Amino acid sequence: MTEPDSPDKMGMIPWPELIPGTLIRRYKRFLADVRLDSGETVTAHCPNSGSMTACCQPGRPVYLSCHDNPRRKLKYTWELIHMPGSLVGVNTQIPNRLTAHAIETGDVAELSGYDTLRREVPAGRHSRIDILLESEDRRPCYVEVKNCTLVNGGAATFPDAVTVRGQKHLVELQDLVAAGYRCAMFFLIQRMDARSFSPADHIDPQYGKKLRQASQNGVEILVYDVWIDLHGIRLNRRIPYELGPLP
Repeated sequence: MTEPDSPDKMGMIPWPELIPGTLIRRYKRFLADVRLDSGETVTAHCPNSGSMTACCQPGRPVYLSCHDNPRRKLKYTWELIHMPGSLVGVNTQIPNRLTAHAIETGDVAELSGYDTLRREVPAGRHSRIDILLESEDRRPCYVEVKNCTLVNGGAATFPDAVTVRGQKHLVELQDLVAAGYRCAMFFLIQRMDARSFSPADHIDPQYGKKLRQASQNGVEILVYDVWIDLHGIRLNRRIPYELGPLP
């Protein structure tokens, strides 16, 4: 596989100071034991509620950030893991931030030309959509962002666990399209070794079905990967996707 060209630094979000270590285990979804290169073993917060299949292998190099907030129970946060094909970002707070930043800097051509961007906007009943783009001369556009880290043999798939919440978002986006809004699902692959994307029907067939329905009903699908190194992360390139027919 040919590595993508290293991008310029303009659209890059820098990491906090990273502390290297080795993953011992990830458990209870939000906890990870890590042996630092200094020899100390620490428990870090794992900011990822998914199964993290293909990016939580014990013995792999990982990188943590450190936070001295006295109100935090755990001062370390797990940010990256080095898998054989790529560094992988495990922090699910990054995709929304990075996608919004890339839209604002003009790196997402499909979502350019809007005057304002708002995040975490109420939509429907008791729900929020990640991004709302607005302009006087076009329809408002709702963008829901999903973090994708499951890649096998160059094929990225989402989700890595059954997601009832994700299914609900797809229904809400279709309702918004029917009400006259523009809507897009934005899948951000937080690694550099994907060549294609498709729904993970073997994990959550209902999500795959609803994603195909959403696409047929006017919800746009955007898939991008990232450039990622130990200095920072930025949007890289659009990845082709294949939804397949409705089952």
